[in-house]
Amino acid sequence: MRRLYTLVFGLILPAVLFRLYWRGIKAPAYRQRWRERLGIYSTPSKRDVIWLHAVSVGEAEAAFPLLKLLQAEYPEIPVLVTTTTPTGSARVQAVLADQVEHVYLPYDLPFIVERFLKHFRPRLAVIMEKEIWPNLFAACAMQAIPLFVINARLSERSARSYQKIPRLVKPALACVQTIAVQTEEDRSRFIEIGAESAQVQVLGNIKFDMAVDAATVAAGQLLKQQLFTRRWVWIIASTHQGEEEIFLALYPLLKASIPELLLLIVPRHPERFQTVKKLCEQQGLAVAMRSEQKQHHEQTDVYIADSMGELKMLYAAADLAFVGGSLVPVGGHNVLEPAAIGVPVLFGPEMFNFQEIAERILALEGAIQCRDSQSLSDAVLRLYRDVAFRNRLIDNGRLFVENNQGATKRVVGLLAQCL
Repeated sequence: MRRLYTLVFGLILPAVLFRLYWRGIKAPAYRQRWRERLGIYSTPSKRDVIWLHAVSVGEAEAAFPLLKLLQAEYPEIPVLVTTTTPTGSARVQAVLADQVEHVYLPYDLPFIVERFLKHFRPRLAVIMEKEIWPNLFAACAMQAIPLFVINARLSERSARSYQKIPRLVKPALACVQTIAVQTEEDRSRFIEIGAESAQVQVLGNIKFDMAVDAATVAAGQLLKQQLFTRRWVWIIASTHQGEEEIFLALYPLLKASIPELLLLIVPRHPERFQTVKKLCEQQGLAVAMRSEQKQHHEQTDVYIADSMGELKMLYAAADLAFVGGSLVPVGGHNVLEPAAIGVPVLFGPEMFNFQEIAERILALEGAIQCRDSQSLSDAVLRLYRDVAFRNRLIDNGRLFVENNQGATKRVVGLLAQCL
């Protein structure tokens, strides 16, 4: 089955490269460093590295505390971080700079994977969440590189998809030394798709161990004082196509009851910054862009954060947060960041990628799930008017995060067996 997979991947590789070029029209970063995706590097690199792969921004953010703890425990071992997306790449470079080496993950074809492994010679491979790459995993096994999948989660939808290709998935999972999952439900699903029960350990979710430093919170509070004085800021974070329209339609209705309301929209993907700006202008709303670095006026309706790596700081500048990717079938994004920072949290019904976290934070009344525009409106107005309710939501959200921390140390203990 892996031979068929390799043949198909090889045949579509030109199309994959063309898509990379095409996406680069709107987001030039996709065209840059494309040779890395083929395992071609222009400069020599350190070898015998700890290699960690984090697909994009969310996985990279979750990995930072783990990486810093590993570097503190094993300062003599160089670290390589791979990502798949340019946004993930930019975040790694912004946070870790020259503390780690960074390249894009190579495409999963044997000759490309071989070049990658020969170049870096990792002593340990760590894959974040649920990435399964048959050729890469097989190559690690053949070269006796200990391979771990950590912070793994598997939704029912993904499990059903993997169960359709057992002859590809099961041999790939057999190459993994340990799969460290977030919950018992994740453990059961990994076993259902072919993992051995002894392979899978429940260690919790390292996203609870995110670092929210005081300087970031202070910067957000300063931004609130400087730019958003006398405004009640509702941040709409990590939005996807089809979501902004819902909030832009709701805005004038809420504005009648909350005169000082300001929407702070943070699109998930940089290539959509200008698209969102046009959507706002089509609705007749006054828009300010963060990149313009101008003092917005009291008539501004929407402030668009067309920047990268500032989401935590922007949460700290807000009075209320909605976490996007949850009103459209994307599966949601990380609700723990705003909860940890101390902002009331709202999210939509499409949370299948964060189902367990969503259910647990709702059970503790640490967030509100909004099914439609009416429930969004009701939640916003209640949080605006009822200070005691808002503070209770904030306190419960923070407590939920604090009570579930510790997974990062458990993961480091697991990896230490091979270090």
